[in-house]
Amino acid sequence: MNKQLLHFILLFVFTTFVSCNSNPKNVVTYFGGKIINPKSRYVVLYSMNKVMDTMFLGKNNRFLGKLKNINEGLYYFLHGNENQYIYMVPQDSLMLRLNTWDFDESIVFTGIGSKRNNILIDCFLKDEKDNKLFYKLNQLEPNEFYVKADNLITLRKKTYQEYVTNHPNETDDFNHILNVALTYPIYSRIERYPIAHVKHRNKKDFHIFKDSFYTHRKSVHINNHPLMYYPPYAQYVRNFLYNKTYSLGHKPMTNGYSSGFTVDLLKTIDRSIKSEASKNAFLKQTVIGHFYRNSKGNESYDAFNTYLELSTSNKDKGQVEKLLQDNKAIHKGQRILNFTLNDLNDGVHAIKKLIKNKNVLLFFWNPKYVSKAYIASKINYLSKKFPEVLFLQVRIDGSKEAIIPQLDLQKQFYITPKNSANRFLTSKMPRSILINRKGIITNSFAAISSKKIAAELKDLSKH
Repeated sequence: MNKQLLHFILLFVFTTFVSCNSNPKNVVTYFGGKIINPKSRYVVLYSMNKVMDTMFLGKNNRFLGKLKNINEGLYYFLHGNENQYIYMVPQDSLMLRLNTWDFDESIVFTGIGSKRNNILIDCFLKDEKDNKLFYKLNQLEPNEFYVKADNLITLRKKTYQEYVTNHPNETDDFNHILNVALTYPIYSRIERYPIAHVKHRNKKDFHIFKDSFYTHRKSVHINNHPLMYYPPYAQYVRNFLYNKTYSLGHKPMTNGYSSGFTVDLLKTIDRSIKSEASKNAFLKQTVIGHFYRNSKGNESYDAFNTYLELSTSNKDKGQVEKLLQDNKAIHKGQRILNFTLNDLNDGVHAIKKLIKNKNVLLFFWNPKYVSKAYIASKINYLSKKFPEVLFLQVRIDGSKEAIIPQLDLQKQFYITPKNSANRFLTSKMPRSILINRKGIITNSFAAISSKKIAAELKDLSKH
């Protein structure tokens, strides 16, 4: 599972999951395996944001972790820039084999606990494969779409029943997770269908849907807090919330969200999500995600004000307030402020000299929120498409070791905590600034993750 499945995913993870199952003391569980073509020298096992173990690769790139008194439930392991979920029960001895060149597709589990994890991987791969299928199904009219989706649900339920029948000693908790992994991706796509259909068919209005189109809602609960971090469940809840907000009378939006829609979505989250921790996470994800997606730097502050009213997390609100402060610090139409950048050879450069007479995308980044692999992928793509633009990457609070190997080292810089550029980087969150040949800012808070960035760079290239 690539860590870029949504942009800046570390902004939005739910960090409050703790299994409620109790286990006898001194029970040992093993997790290990072999990594082919390793991307690093270790594998890290997490229970949400908590590191359970860091296992270093030994001879033949094998690793083994010995875990004491774990709780039954979902975990995930990280290797290189990718991760995948596993389900462990105390006294499991779960071994995996994977090739990083084909990460998810190559994973095979053996040992005690392997059967449940192999079927979870199968569920994940089916969901990935369904992306192409639903691209076609979303073009169908509602009745045709529903028949196809309902047939898939029937097949998934059959798979579930076969597993339960053939594994009578399986735990109830895992059976519940399996049901979610099999069926919720289809339910999620049903909730997504209205906007996807409008987009594919280039329509201006939504269909009027009968209640029967959403029959699944009678058996689906959106307030299972312990599952809010699990992708199949979280994606369903997210699509449900967006669909409910659109049903308030908003017109289809396929390229960014209006301030009014964002405000209504925040209010829908507040009404719908009961868990305070989950509600705060969805609120934060929405307000920051929409801000970056719009990629303007001059958004209405109505959405931010609504967020600050509804969230009860002082920590989250503090970060959002800093983001607002950063957004107000510099504006479109201003000349870029004077500050220096450190290169990777300890050289110091004045920003105005570096960008003189050039069209520039100045990207400030922080590894807490975006990976080097994602930056390299986006910058390489954009720089090839827009060779007239100079792309400079600047690590926030960095050092000369802050290297992205796949990018031109001469275009990589860093700033220290005392650098004057920090006056518009107080949140420490990623920020792209577009500057024309005259040194004038054309976008003070762009985002390389936004669909709008290509159009803005195209416009910048013309001048």
